[in-house]
Amino acid sequence: MKIVLIQSDLYWEQPDKNRNHFEQKINGITQAVDLIVLPEMFSTGFTMNAKAVAETMQGETVHWMQSLAKQNKCAITGSLIIEENGQYYNRMLFVFPDGEMQQYDKRHLFSLAGENQFYTGGTQKVIVEYLDWKICLQICYDLRFPVFARNVENYDLLLYVANWPKVRINAWDALLKARAIENLSYVVAVNRVGLDANKYEHVGHSQVIDFLGNPVLDPEENEGVFVVEIDKNTMLETRKKLDFLSDRDDFTITI
Repeated sequence: MKIVLIQSDLYWEQPDKNRNHFEQKINGITQAVDLIVLPEMFSTGFTMNAKAVAETMQGETVHWMQSLAKQNKCAITGSLIIEENGQYYNRMLFVFPDGEMQQYDKRHLFSLAGENQFYTGGTQKVIVEYLDWKICLQICYDLRFPVFARNVENYDLLLYVANWPKVRINAWDALLKARAIENLSYVVAVNRVGLDANKYEHVGHSQVIDFLGNPVLDPEENEGVFVVEIDKNTMLETRKKLDFLSDRDDFTITI
């Protein structure tokens, strides 16, 4: 599968500008790809001002993602702020090339920033099936909770979108590698760059790691569009040879 990671600065609480910015980057992709990954809250930045900038599932950003997926004949994913039944969600959308969607609401809300005071947490782990790949959707702070990410579904790819700040970037790098190794899974992680309105600096470190913890794409710090290709057959051969997942613990997560 050929994947595009778009690492970018974000316009604070300005969905129109962010959509135009990302559309220009997407239009600059000159090769056929299967999946485009945008950061967490790509249309607004990581704001707690949910009421002012939230959209609905019939809103402009959702339609924009569907339109781009159809035009480019590929899937597009990233998270945005969605209002539904009077509640606000940090929702990751996975939009298929035909415009159909699956969604994942961020399970672990970042209490240090007050995210839990303004948003409603998700209750379901979501595995998307696309091009014969099983893809586990995760958002930023979820990375710190390995039980939730544990590969009990035999997924092939663990996908993170984030607004992870520079001050804790060492944890980001270490935990992404750990998630890949312990789950014998590819990890694709897209973070933002730039200074947000709360004066937190972000240095990206978007990256791709294989099922043994080896870099496919080294952590990148500059704004850019990065294309990688990953091979499922190689991963399956390694899983068959090592068979570590057969020794995993059985457990049930209570939400």
